[in-house]
This record gives sequence, C-alpha cells and structure tokens, in this order.
Amino acid sequence: MSAAPKVSVVIPHYRDLAGLDLCLRALAAQTYPAADFEVIVADNNSPEGEAAVAEVIAGRARLVVVTEKGAGPARNGGVALARGDILAFTDSDCVPEPAWLTEGLAALPAYDFIGGRVTVLVDDLTAMSGPEAFERVFAFDFKTYIEKKGFTGAGNLFCARAVFDKVGGFRAAVSEDVEWSFRARGMGLRLGYAPRAVVGHPARRTWDELWAKWRRVNAETYRLYRERPAGRLIWVARSLALPLSALAHTPKVFASDQLTSLSQRLSALGTLFKLRLWRLGHAFVLMTDGKGA
Repeated sequence: MSAAPKVSVVIPHYRDLAGLDLCLRALAAQTYPAADFEVIVADNNSPEGEAAVAEVIAGRARLVVVTEKGAGPARNGGVALARGDILAFTDSDCVPEPAWLTEGLAALPAYDFIGGRVTVLVDDLTAMSGPEAFERVFAFDFKTYIEKKGFTGAGNLFCARAVFDKVGGFRAAVSEDVEWSFRARGMGLRLGYAPRAVVGHPARRTWDELWAKWRRVNAETYRLYRERPAGRLIWVARSLALPLSALAHTPKVFASDQLTSLSQRLSALGTLFKLRLWRLGHAFVLMTDGKGA
C-alpha cells in the first residue's frame, strides 16, 4: 500500500451512477495534488449492484458497500475505510469546483470543522421550471446555515479525522448533518464558513423531485424535534408559521440575482407558496401517523 494520503474524500452513493461519474470527474480535476488525497465511495447497497458501481468508479476511488440504510451510515462506512488525517465530505450528486479541496483545506485551520458554498446548477438558465427557479433562490444557503443556524450540510464539510472521532459518527433516520453539527458545537468545537470551497448541486426540476426532497427533510427534522424538550410544541409553532414565512420571503424572490426575468420570479414565487403550504400539511401528517416518516 502506498503512503497514506493527507485527505480522504468520502462520497455516499445510492443509485445515481451518472451523478457519481460527474462527481468523480470533478474530483479528478482538482488543483490539490492527486497524490495527497484519496476518494472513497460508500455505496448504500444500490439495487444496480456492486459490480455496476465499481464499473462507473473505474479505479478513480475505493469502494465500500454499506447495507445499513441512510446517508449517515454510508458516510460512517466511508470514514471507517479512510486513511487521511483530514476528511472532506461531498455527495454523489455534487460537482466540486477545481479548487474545492485546496480552498477547503486552506480555511480549515481557523476552525474545528467548516462548510463550504453550494451553488445551484440548472441546464438552461433561460428556461427554468418553477422548482428550478425556487431552488436557485432558496436551496443550499450554507452561509445562513453556518453563520445563523449553527450547522453545515454534509455535502460540503471538512474536518480533521480526530474531530470526527471525537464527535462520533452520523446518525441514521434524522437530519444527520444538522444533528452532527449541533453535537460537535455542543462539545465546544468551532464551525466556520469557507465561501471559496465550492461544490455545485443540480436543482430539482419537477414538483415530484422537490416533494420527494422535502418529504424526507421534513420527516428527518421532525424526528430531531421530538427529541427536544417541548419539541412537539415548537414543531407545531414552526409549522404554523410556514405560510407567513412565504410572505416574508417574497421580497427575496424579487431581489435575487439568481433569476433574470419576471416569469422566473413568478414561477419561483408560486413554488414557494405551494411548497410551504404542503409542508404545513405534511408536518401534521407526521405528528399523527405515529411514525414520523
């Protein structure tokens, strides 16, 4: 075995072979020296099978199959295989920019763990669907997550292996990156924002894709709220405020530089109100079905 790399990039994957290929292509184009980092794909038992995933990887990464369901367990399985002193997490549907590793590692010494910036990718900026326009304005606002809400998403996360070992692994069936961030900060660890460490993430193109995302996010978030003192009451108050939050966020749609026409702004606005109302109804479904899913 060659000398251990300085950095291990961990990518959870589940039945997104095309996205995984794009992610691996982007990692192969990093400005950071190739000899100093390894890539680990933690496949979450994709139905296509291990051989199909390995064929797409084509020697560009090490592969581990994790049968426990969820992105959190998959990431943990990747970390268990990692040899680097630094861990860099991204997702199989993300496209890291060439300087992602270089910039993330440059920012990390000032903090215990950091999150970078995530841009929203669309195929045609002139012909966006409502969900695409909505996500261009609202999705993946890591700066707000980190600086105001105190967590970072695991699609763009850097930390030392020693920090990860101290905090412990990601949990399953909850918003694992939110919970992990709060757990780390509860230990006194410092979270920072690295705006020059950038990955791109494709926008959801259809309502069904957006609905699927928020159905999962709502369920995982609700499970976290259930664990907090008075968490159910807070969840109810938070949910009832969703329609008002759509009104409050309307100016952001019209002020955003991510949209270029009135029709795009109206499409984003329609999706905003539709989604917030749907989330309100789904919040109470979660409370009454006894499962939180």
